[in-house]
Amino acid sequence: MRHASLIALLSASVAVAGCTVGPDYSRPATALSARFVNGDAAAIGQVAADRWWLDYGDSMLSDLVTRGLDQNLDVMAATEVIRQARANLRATGINAQASGGIDAAGTESGGTAINGTVDGSSAELGAAYVIDIFGGYRRERQAAEANVVAAQADVETVRLAWLAELVAAYSDARYNQAALELTRQTIAAREETVEITQGQFNAGAATEYEVAQAQALLATARANLPQYAALFDANVYAIATLLNEPAGPIMSAMQRGAAQLRTPGGGNTGVPADLLRNRPDVRSAEADLAAAVANVGVAEADLYPSLTLGGTVARASGASSWSFGPALSLPVFNQGALQANRDAAVSLAKQAEIAWRASVLDAVEDVQVGASNLARYRQRASALRAAVDDYNRALTLAQENYRVGAITLLDLLDTDRATATARITAAAAVNSSAQAWAQLKIATGAGAAATAAGS
Repeated sequence: MRHASLIALLSASVAVAGCTVGPDYSRPATALSARFVNGDAAAIGQVAADRWWLDYGDSMLSDLVTRGLDQNLDVMAATEVIRQARANLRATGINAQASGGIDAAGTESGGTAINGTVDGSSAELGAAYVIDIFGGYRRERQAAEANVVAAQADVETVRLAWLAELVAAYSDARYNQAALELTRQTIAAREETVEITQGQFNAGAATEYEVAQAQALLATARANLPQYAALFDANVYAIATLLNEPAGPIMSAMQRGAAQLRTPGGGNTGVPADLLRNRPDVRSAEADLAAAVANVGVAEADLYPSLTLGGTVARASGASSWSFGPALSLPVFNQGALQANRDAAVSLAKQAEIAWRASVLDAVEDVQVGASNLARYRQRASALRAAVDDYNRALTLAQENYRVGAITLLDLLDTDRATATARITAAAAVNSSAQAWAQLKIATGAGAAATAAGS
């Protein structure tokens, strides 16, 4: 009769073992526009492996990216999180359901009632297996699998952030080099103005005040050199940190100089639905949501009975014994706490859904802002370059007219100041436009899965 009860219990357990309580995950519906404001009407497909930085046509930038993709510390740290998540995954499923061990002991005893001593030994092998009746362990494994997906997406998010910082630091460095060169050109022109004004003063055709004005403007230009040099140095040190390399060799290479980054053509946005696939932060948030939904099932399963099959084989002092049978655990007196845990898990899942929806909205905003910035900064850079051409011509004419006395020194200095400002402003606009292109690429998720091997 006892065996019949055991068989009936096991049969019932097997019959319900396929039951998995709790909700199954499916991506929530979200209302996305068919296209971005002023964006493309066509999807851009998979862009994670897109090596968009090559489009700048700057060999040094391409080399820096290649060197840094595999050796920067941020990506290394994020990659370790993947290994941790995979280890946690291996601990789920059957590895969590099964337990057991071997116990052994040796003793030597004696006493007044015993003549001498008595040796004794014992050994016991025990094992237990929890039958996943209500799917709690299956849900636990689903959560662990989602955590691996989230960790993988987080690595890609870190990689995009790293690319953004590197391109910005490099572009800023080239801008500051350009500003240094433009300032040196301004200094050379103002030195000539001082020389002319000093000659006119010596000839009685200019006042000491005019000489002082010209010298003050020259000193102001010279004072700008250390500022741009310091900013350039800071950019190079930032690049070295991002590459996890010594700054000295990078500084030497950067000091050889190169033109500012120019904005590549194009700048496709794709459509909002692309972001669900291409943006790693959105995919990470969705994986967090999937894990939270699975954890609701874990908490739900805890509300129900659990069945454990256990057995032991033992030998002590020459005698052997064994035992085997099921153990049923009913959560009766802690139902309140378990229900509270389940309700908390439901709330966490709702929070995760809200976070996912927010990540989608943020991604859409990033692309729309990026596309707008790129279009506007391109226009600004183009207009300012044209303005610089006009200012350069005006300055040349002003210098010629001043030499022959056709205009006053004040007229020349005003033109000089305006020209110097226009040159620096145009260089800054070129820098902003180049970085806006990178920011749009990153906003679409391009380059998230790029590796040094593919560069």
